[in-house]
Amino acid sequence: MAPPPSTTTVSGEFEGEAPARPSLSESYRTVAVPAGRGQFWRKMGAFAGPGYLVAVGYMDPGNWATDLAGGSAFGYTLLSVILFSNIMAMILQSLCAKLGIVAGLDLAQACRQNYPRPIRWALWFLCELAIIACDLAEVIGTAIALQLLFGIPLVWGVVITAVDVMLILALQRFGFRKLEAFIVALLVIIAGCFAVQLALAQPSIAGIASGLIPDPEIVTNPAMLYIAIGILGATVMPHNLYLHSSIVQTRSFVQDEPGKREALKMATIDSTIALGLAFFINASILILAAATFHAAGRTDVAEIQDAYQLLTPMLGAGVASTLFAVALLASGQNSTITGTLAGQIVMEGFLNLRFPAWLRRILTRMLAIVPAATVAGLYGQSGTAQLLIFSQVVLSLQLPFAVWPLVRFTSDKRLMGGFVNGTVMKIVAWAICFTVIGLNVTLLAQTFL
Repeated sequence: MAPPPSTTTVSGEFEGEAPARPSLSESYRTVAVPAGRGQFWRKMGAFAGPGYLVAVGYMDPGNWATDLAGGSAFGYTLLSVILFSNIMAMILQSLCAKLGIVAGLDLAQACRQNYPRPIRWALWFLCELAIIACDLAEVIGTAIALQLLFGIPLVWGVVITAVDVMLILALQRFGFRKLEAFIVALLVIIAGCFAVQLALAQPSIAGIASGLIPDPEIVTNPAMLYIAIGILGATVMPHNLYLHSSIVQTRSFVQDEPGKREALKMATIDSTIALGLAFFINASILILAAATFHAAGRTDVAEIQDAYQLLTPMLGAGVASTLFAVALLASGQNSTITGTLAGQIVMEGFLNLRFPAWLRRILTRMLAIVPAATVAGLYGQSGTAQLLIFSQVVLSLQLPFAVWPLVRFTSDKRLMGGFVNGTVMKIVAWAICFTVIGLNVTLLAQTFL
């Protein structure tokens, strides 16, 4: 864990260092917010958007692998893990919004300004590993979707994912609101696909209700715990904490105390609603696997390709598999966009360095393509499925190193002033932080001992 913040200069920067520029400067305060009172819905509309970009990271292809594995192997039992993870996510993302709106810093900038050089370099390196792990899941998920829909071999599908950088660059040219609209459109497609599939699967309502209640076996069963922590890593994305604290600053709200309180309220509503949609989609994947595969005794379905092949004959509807693959492709493309933004924010925030967006994207994508293509070529779909779940466990292991600074900064009165976390929020936030640490220590102990 990172130590307490070091002493900084009055400006918040270390002596001799250039002051940090606004995060995502090309989009900083570009979205107008209506002035005056009595315009709740117009203001809510202006603030709607960042939460959905964040929610994308909570339903990327990595979630599909862990949710499918959990649903097919253990039925509805791990639904409580998805619910718990989502509640944690809502709280943590509200803290991210608070940091960005009140302090005017994203999490990476706050780490850069408050930690000594060795600590922040270590945190930057760990965050880059998390982004690469997330990108690995996006590469594999998109490649699998291309194979399922168009018959493109996995290796070639992995290579094709390199060109999606052009999509991101094209979208960014039209402004941040257009980018958000594109994200929301893909989310609607994903949600619609799963709504139809759930109607076809007709899951057990009683099973769903019991699955939302935590079962002690989740902690005592090593196989179940591994999947549970994979779900945690896939749900609460470390780089999303950096992303959200930055993109809330795209809104041009009044910078006095009432303006910040209103902005914080609107941003929290936005992210909470968006993460509610993310919960529906993640729960839908696990429920679909539980109702279709586990109920039929197929407890071994952990690969996306197997799920695609089995959905149509087991549900008796030819459209089921197609909808599954379409949703997967939309999920991969959505995650690609937000992963790029997070990478840019982390690089600029920790190192105060700026690379062209296309270069940053290509570098990150190449680091994901090489292992994905190698595994796909050597081990085929079984290897890529295992790599997907492993990438989510890596994300979970990195999570404490993002959560600890976030809770620390938002609980610091010097930085947050009157917006500092209250006693109840401090207790809840630190409890979440130590829960994440405890689960990871348990996983490591069971894995290596």
